[in-house]
Amino acid sequence: VQLQASGGGLVQPGGSLRLSCAASGSIFSTNAVGWYRQAPGKGREFVAAISWNSVSTAYGDPVKGRFTISRDNAKSTMYLQMNNLKPADTTIYYCARAIGSWMTTETPRYRYWGQGTQVTVSS
Repeated sequence: VQLQASGGGLVQPGGSLRLSCAASGSIFSTNAVGWYRQAPGKGREFVAAISWNSVSTAYGDPVKGRFTISRDNAKSTMYLQMNNLKPADTTIYYCARAIGSWMTTETPRYRYWGQGTQVTVSS
């Protein structure tokens, strides 16, 4: 399974970005997927997750109400819409595919990871 994240960049505080993650090499539609972020020298932080059928979602407390996760199984692609960005959101964002179908916030259940995309929020 290959995951390719894109859409990162430089944005001013209060601005928006939409990250994308395209999957290939395996069936995408039957697995839950999620987004994590990791700053240099820190552990991986859960951002958002979504079930295989988009019925269930979950968000980390720092991003609740500002970020929205979604997926398009027909395109084997997942998204993270990020609004009202803050400097604290600056870091590398990773997409990941879980080993099961149902939404999970348990990091060990994410088996496949993308390469990451840098998001920088600065004026």
